[in-house]
Amino acid sequence: MLNPTPARFLTDASRRPYFLWDCDLTIEQFQRGLQDPDVEVRAYLVGKLMRQAKPDDVFSFVSPRVIRDLWPHVVRRLGRTREFWTWLFETWEAQGRVWR
Repeated sequence: MLNPTPARFLTDASRRPYFLWDCDLTIEQFQRGLQDPDVEVRAYLVGKLMRQAKPDDVFSFVSPRVIRDLWPHVVRRLGRTREFWTWLFETWEAQGRVWR
């Protein structure tokens, strides 16, 4: 069961999400970036999301399937969170969970 951050606490007054504390993007700009045709742009933003947001909030923006598809491009961007995300997805796969 996921417990994502309520929408009213997700952004500041300028619509910047809490997990983008180090760049000047609104939530709308971030969401458009997640749809960018350039895989490296999408991977950069998904990596930033996975590195800086609460894990439950990650799945409010991207599905496990999107992460799986981008994994070769994202994994090198995860920093200290790499072990956690690798463990999570390996555990899900071992349990036979379907990537949706």
